[in-house]
Amino acid sequence: MNSNKSIGLLAKYMAIKQPENYVQTMYVWIDGHQNIRAKTRTLNFVPKSVTELPIWTTDGHSTYITETNAEIYLSPIRMYNDPFRGGNNKLIFCETLYEDFTATQSNTRHSCNAVMDMAADQEPWFGIEQEYSLLDGTDRNKPLGWPTGGFPGPQGPYYCGVGANRVFGRDIVEAHYRACMYSGVKIAGENAEVMPSQWEFQVGPCKGISIGDDLWMARFLLHRVAEDFHVAVTFDPKLIPGDWNGAGAHTNFSTKAMREKGGLAEIEAACKRLEKNHAKHIVKYDPSGGADNARRLTGKHETSSMDKFTYGVANRGASVRIPRQVADDGYGYLEDRRPASNMDPYVVCEQLVRTICLNE
Repeated sequence: MNSNKSIGLLAKYMAIKQPENYVQTMYVWIDGHQNIRAKTRTLNFVPKSVTELPIWTTDGHSTYITETNAEIYLSPIRMYNDPFRGGNNKLIFCETLYEDFTATQSNTRHSCNAVMDMAADQEPWFGIEQEYSLLDGTDRNKPLGWPTGGFPGPQGPYYCGVGANRVFGRDIVEAHYRACMYSGVKIAGENAEVMPSQWEFQVGPCKGISIGDDLWMARFLLHRVAEDFHVAVTFDPKLIPGDWNGAGAHTNFSTKAMREKGGLAEIEAACKRLEKNHAKHIVKYDPSGGADNARRLTGKHETSSMDKFTYGVANRGASVRIPRQVADDGYGYLEDRRPASNMDPYVVCEQLVRTICLNE
């Protein structure tokens, strides 16, 4: 069906008045392969707090969480406004639990939350720069806007570019931005990236565990918005081999001491701890244990070498960058440029806190 006709037909049904005190709640969760799943139930009241929401169940086997045909629990943890259905309808972000209410193996939030509580007195803050690429609606093997069977012109004019010959998919980016703002995700910005059809959005600053919740919900919203445009999203860290930039999820981090006067010394001390634990972090910074990042962290295309840890002021080729403004002010935050675009934010942020705050 013609996509414009389909959108017009849907609008007719979405305009039907929704009965009072009945809301649609879409439960969203992460499956065993780090994909996002969702399903909807009707409630006969408008929830004011996540504590009012019922626990639900889903098929654990079909979502790669259990090896047997067992159900798992979906336990609501965060509630967001629903930008697709509007009104009082909600998006419910959930943790996955086994039948004894323990965290499933793929539920990395549970461990991360415990570590954040251990370091709560240091007030860890995070910001994540999520890079991604858009894929053509009819040929999912090529980036959106790329010529069939060929390549666009070399990198250079695309980063933060303007114009139909330099950027592809801005309508999706704008729709996603507004959807995040409406939902309550703490989105901070967006920009076109170095490779054509590659984009970035930023989430934060967020305190503790909320960074993972908001980033996962932002990823869900991106997939869902792109679906309406019949376009796919990929978080592959090195989508196109050769002289093309990969995609990362640069993670900005600070503690209360780093954000105060004289905090630069704390940042430099944190970098030294990160250097000692470089191999441990690399294993945690993509779901494959480093194999995905090995395609990206080559020392080229604005990346550090995977085999060596480096840090420096305003150095976008280092493992960790200390922003120029931070060096000028003498306090602020650091940017870990090693995490891959397909990283799990709970795993990455937990590891940062373990190394920097807990000195593990």
